[in-house]
Amino acid sequence: MRQAQIFYKNTLSGLLTENDDGYEFAYLDSYLALPHAKPISLTLPLRQEPFTSHVLFPFFDGLIPEGWLLDVAMRNSDISLLDRMGLLLLCCKDCIGAVSVIGIDQ
Repeated sequence: MRQAQIFYKNTLSGLLTENDDGYEFAYLDSYLALPHAKPISLTLPLRQEPFTSHVLFPFFDGLIPEGWLLDVAMRNSDISLLDRMGLLLLCCKDCIGAVSVIGIDQ
């Protein structure tokens, strides 16, 4: 099981978990309680119930770089192109935009 903290504009907003059944994203109660809380994506609206999926959510998959930048990342690591969570954890600590993904060491 791998987990990542999801930050929205430097505010911890939720946790993304990869488990045997797929993926789960859940907003933190502390984030939902903020008066300025915004969803990280239109496809992941604010709610207390976790979102689940058998594949990495398209929003998070879209954060993974493509083209030459992905080639550079893969050349400098032993991560497979099929390991989408691994690529997300490797490449998305400082993405363009408001969302950052920081891995939680298990």
